[in-house]
Amino acid sequence: MPSAEPIWLTEADTASLLSLPEAIDVLERSLALEARDEARNMLKTQVSWGDGHTVHAIGAVFAVDGFAGTKTWAHAGGGATPLLILFDARDGSLRAVIEAFALGQLRTGGISGVATRWLARADASELALVGSGKQALAQVAAVNAVRPLKRVRVYSPTAAHRTRCVERIRNEIGIDAEAVVSVAEAVNDAPIITLVTRAREAFLSEAMVAAGAHINAIGAITPDRVEFAGDIFGRCAMSVVDSVASVQRLSREFIDHFAGDDWSRVTPLSAVVAERRARPSAADLTLFKAMGMGISDLALGIEIYHRAQRCGLGRHFAQPQTATPRLR
Repeated sequence: MPSAEPIWLTEADTASLLSLPEAIDVLERSLALEARDEARNMLKTQVSWGDGHTVHAIGAVFAVDGFAGTKTWAHAGGGATPLLILFDARDGSLRAVIEAFALGQLRTGGISGVATRWLARADASELALVGSGKQALAQVAAVNAVRPLKRVRVYSPTAAHRTRCVERIRNEIGIDAEAVVSVAEAVNDAPIITLVTRAREAFLSEAMVAAGAHINAIGAITPDRVEFAGDIFGRCAMSVVDSVASVQRLSREFIDHFAGDDWSRVTPLSAVVAERRARPSAADLTLFKAMGMGISDLALGIEIYHRAQRCGLGRHFAQPQTATPRLR
């Protein structure tokens, strides 16, 4: 049973309670619940200002499990401080506040791990990584958890950044990695490609991608950002997304290609998992587009909360009390 008092869980608590391979399995189970309508998303919302600054809110409810919650964050000046707020779905009481940067890395990396498990070739052992920012290392680790990697090629526009990313991949994950000087060199004959950038113009076209590849497109989650060209879709045997509703509203790549077209050709990852739709043997390309969705964050938050309860982790604080406002 939940504690009567809510708890605050820090980034360190989250990191100590859940590993990335465990997160992949939790996320896969949550997608199966979504397919059975036992987990429901709140439609992702965001607003922009200034030079690409954004504030976001996502959420979900797991009514059978007794939890509802939201995650919110503002991305401005190159940083963000996300928080996941976990409520009791039965009475609306606060269960936990979870500092959610580490959780977000587990979610964003983990959902790519789920997609790669189902959509990449079974013998895929090399990864092209385009982007070297805060999410890059988790993306490599997640792919490696489901397709053990022999080598990673890394490209980002800044030489020092890609060199540092390569060093971290070698030292922290233990995989051979090399920095390359172009997107084309990174993706040449790569069986798995992960895009995790904040690009505003498409940099990956279908002519650059080898037959049999799987693409994880993770970075462009607002309409002003784009990573791959529309000609990619023409070669895709499966175009899979975490949330169809979110790509319809916020993904420039999908909006431009599918506007006025048949969205039934876009498959939710929950259906892939529930119906066990493995990559077709004759597939040319497969594509996974992640926008971020509340079901994923909440699934990890619930798991972290239960583990914290069992371990006695978290700082307790008083349940907020309802008060009548002064009207004059």
